[in-house]
Amino acid sequence: MGKSSVRMGVDIGGTFTDVVLEAAGQSFSAKVLTTPRAPEDAILQGMHQVCTKAGVAPSSITQIIHGTTLATNALIERRGAKTALITTKGFRDVIEMRTESRFEQYDLNLTLPQPLLPRHMRYTLAERIDAKGNVLIPVDRDEIDRLVDQIARAGYQSVAVGMIHSYLNDSHEKMVRRALQERLPDVMVSLSCEVSPQMREYERFNTVVANAYIKPLIKSYLDRLTDRLGAEGVSCNIFLMHSGGGIISLQSAAEFPVRLVESGPAGGAVFAADIAGRHGLNKVLSFDMGGTTAKICLIKNQTPKTSRVFEVARTYRFKKGSGMPISIPVIDMVEIGAGGGSLAHVDAMQQIRVGPQSAGSEPGPACYGRGGDQPAVTDADLLLGRLDPGAFAGGTFALDAGASAAALASVLGKPLGMDAQTAAFGLSEVVDENMANAARVHAVENGEDLSEYTMIAFGGAAPLHAGRLCEKLGVQRLLVPPGAGVGSAIGFLRAPFSFEANRSVYMKLSDFDARRVSALLADLKAEATGFVRTCDPGADILSEYRVYMRYTGQGWEIPIVLDQAQAMAPDFETYRQLFEAEYTKLFGRSVTGLDVEITVWSVNATTPPQPAKPVAPAPGAPPPKARATRQVFDPAIGAVVQAQVYNRDDLAPGAEITGPCVIAEDETTIIVPSSRRALCRSDGCIDIHALPQGK
Repeated sequence: MGKSSVRMGVDIGGTFTDVVLEAAGQSFSAKVLTTPRAPEDAILQGMHQVCTKAGVAPSSITQIIHGTTLATNALIERRGAKTALITTKGFRDVIEMRTESRFEQYDLNLTLPQPLLPRHMRYTLAERIDAKGNVLIPVDRDEIDRLVDQIARAGYQSVAVGMIHSYLNDSHEKMVRRALQERLPDVMVSLSCEVSPQMREYERFNTVVANAYIKPLIKSYLDRLTDRLGAEGVSCNIFLMHSGGGIISLQSAAEFPVRLVESGPAGGAVFAADIAGRHGLNKVLSFDMGGTTAKICLIKNQTPKTSRVFEVARTYRFKKGSGMPISIPVIDMVEIGAGGGSLAHVDAMQQIRVGPQSAGSEPGPACYGRGGDQPAVTDADLLLGRLDPGAFAGGTFALDAGASAAALASVLGKPLGMDAQTAAFGLSEVVDENMANAARVHAVENGEDLSEYTMIAFGGAAPLHAGRLCEKLGVQRLLVPPGAGVGSAIGFLRAPFSFEANRSVYMKLSDFDARRVSALLADLKAEATGFVRTCDPGADILSEYRVYMRYTGQGWEIPIVLDQAQAMAPDFETYRQLFEAEYTKLFGRSVTGLDVEITVWSVNATTPPQPAKPVAPAPGAPPPKARATRQVFDPAIGAVVQAQVYNRDDLAPGAEITGPCVIAEDETTIIVPSSRRALCRSDGCIDIHALPQGK
């Protein structure tokens, strides 16, 4: 195999680490248990497995693209570095006061999420920059030095610096960084003017705090990974997936780790968008369910929806505002604690609850036989017949159905007066309804009707639950692509190199300054292109321009896409027409007589996407012979059914089979309910569609 053709994608999840190797047109994959204390151990284990399958040495790998949930989990579990925030006097409590909006208006016992940093870890300086970037109160170097003395005595590992209006004038933040670096060279520093140079201080301060909080953890991990791979003879470039669906360099990832917060899920969305392109689908619901979380994303016109702000760890029924806002370019999705390892319990109302706590990989669900005694979703799936205990994760280890039954009977069955299988049914229905409800909320927030969508399911646990999810959501068609069990890792290998640069510069259209606009967008283009050049110096780079506009007095903006000519030769009337057309499309009408303002300017530099290869029609083929039969519980009818068991490799393109049936492969299992029929497409996708009513 030619050395130039060997690429490896790696996705670290909360339970499993997925590794995919592409060499000379072939793909090889492995799924190994994540090693939380040293995540690089699982990567090396998976790397050796795929290299052995491919017949290549690790030293032959020429590129590694990596995504991880380490950043997300550190924020959710509050296990980052000891971090301080330095901010403007009077703004110490911004990250605790939030926006003062109540995400559940009538809940008298509403509990707001706690800020990442308690009050005693937040410090202030008597300085002030106004909303136009002018210095009102200059910063005093002696006051900075006294503050640095306090930071030194407290023993902080990382410092976030977020001053008011620093996105317009960064001089004070940079002065603080210089003082910290002179006195405390080992302390990591994050500036809000670099991490998230955008208006709205709550989101900006929270984002720079999150960046500083996880920076030591991520940098230490990336350094260890580089050293371990080097010791194995792997000297190629390592890139990381970022939350916006592109790839950045190792150095950029270490400096701005908050951009990795949704890196694994972003890879999954890229994977789903690639499948959507090949099948010509313009409305897709991406469903990614792994060991710890489930991710749901809307993909329109083969492009994942993006946003400038998203929330980590929504705590209240998936409601907007109940999570931790991060202000970075991101693929817009909802993520909930619903995965194969999510744990179940009975609450004070005698109801089954699932997640967000997860068994992870240590100890894992009860059936793993690694010391877990709490029932997880995987335990329910095993008792309901969806999993083969001897063929889990490619047969790398056996599952213990007796341990699952004992955990379900003890934790759920005994308090509720039911047997283990009924408890498993209840657990499964609760987690499926949680995911369905999250999808409904996400669709409503985006004004979409899910009945018009096709679901694409991937991740180790998604194909087990996707059929039932489609029944709940009224989705008629489901695609399970090849490699679904390691979909995010495959998505990394499909993603372009890209970086989005944002800046907040307020401008009313009545004060439109064309020369200033073209200079600003040119600066952002140079910044974004420079980041991409660090990944691929010789690549062609495309620039995508957006401005965020609103009517004067409105609270939020809408994105307006510009072409190259509109960006480089800006025109007041063109910008107004573009805004009014988009506003009318979203809200039904424009507003006459109001001025329009631009708040945020954005340029995304990206290498050209890989063209999608359309899927050819599949010829007719006889249905395969079933390998076995087994009893599977069908929740739609509340009864056990006899299901045929097929091996996915036995399905030839064009072959059709009718549910109830099980389609097994190494990394996952597809459950086809009684209400569905499955067809194998020419690209290997399993196309599952609803049977006509009454059939």
